[in-house]
Amino acid sequence: MSAFVGISQKLLSADELQNLISKLANDSSYYFLRWANRVSGITKKLGNFPMLEGQMFNSELELRWKQKGANYEAFLLSSTAREYPNFEPLDREWETEDKDAYFYPPTETRFPKGFDYPPELKIGQRYFRDKKTATVHFVALTIKKSIGEKS
Repeated sequence: MSAFVGISQKLLSADELQNLISKLANDSSYYFLRWANRVSGITKKLGNFPMLEGQMFNSELELRWKQKGANYEAFLLSSTAREYPNFEPLDREWETEDKDAYFYPPTETRFPKGFDYPPELKIGQRYFRDKKTATVHFVALTIKKSIGEKS
């Protein structure tokens, strides 16, 4: 399956980033957000800006962003090879492979404050490989589709 990997053509203001997120998000999108003193866990709501970095993911794509000064740099990993305005594609031919993924149980000691996520959420990982070398360059979070859900 052909895919898209790209980086934002310019640094984005918080307003521009929020606008981009709203264009790429859908009803099945989730967020994982990081501030200097906490993380959001996996949530359906986009938190308050500014934040250091974050990601929005659904069954089609993952959008990552990171603060650079007063603005943000964005990075897009999509299972669909199509035009994404505002993004410069990385010059490779990409293919993807979806894998199962699981949350750590609440008893996991690696996260002393716990890690919040919706218990019904079924996540996966999507590997983005260079088609010529078969090297995995990126791993994105994805939502596993329910039986009968359309693409």
